[in-house]
Amino acid sequence: MDTHTPTQRKYNMSQIKSSNTLIELRFRKYIWKNGLRRYRLKSKILGKPDIYFPQQKLAVFIDGCFWHKCPIDFIRPKSKNDYWDRKIKNNVRRDKKINLELKKESIKVLRFWEHEIENNPEKCYRILRTTYEKHNGI
Repeated sequence: MDTHTPTQRKYNMSQIKSSNTLIELRFRKYIWKNGLRRYRLKSKILGKPDIYFPQQKLAVFIDGCFWHKCPIDFIRPKSKNDYWDRKIKNNVRRDKKINLELKKESIKVLRFWEHEIENNPEKCYRILRTTYEKHNGI
C-alpha cells in the first residue's frame, strides 16, 4: 500500500531526473578531465544516450540500478508490485530493443550501471576510451 496520496506520488515521480543526474555529471566531468571530448549530450538517435560520440558512432548509456533492474543492486519495491514489475520489465525490454536497433545502424552501445561509475569511474573510463579509440581508428 502506498503511503502517499496520488497527488503526492505524482509530484514525487515528476521530480526524478532523467538526464543530467549527479552520476552523469560526475562521469562527464571525469572523461572531460581525461581528454575525451567531442561528444553530444542531446542527439536524435534512438534511446537518447547520455553521451554520444557522433564521429565514432558510439552511444553511452548510464543506467540507474533501480530503473533498469541491475542484477546486483536492484531492490524490488514492497508495494504496487504489479505496477513496478511491469514498469521495470518494460524498461529492460526497451533497453534490449534500443541496443539491437542501434547495432543495425552501426552504432556501438556501451551501458554502465550507476554503481559501476560510482565505485570505479576509472575502469568505466578505460572501457569507454578503448572503445572510442577502436572506433576512431587509433
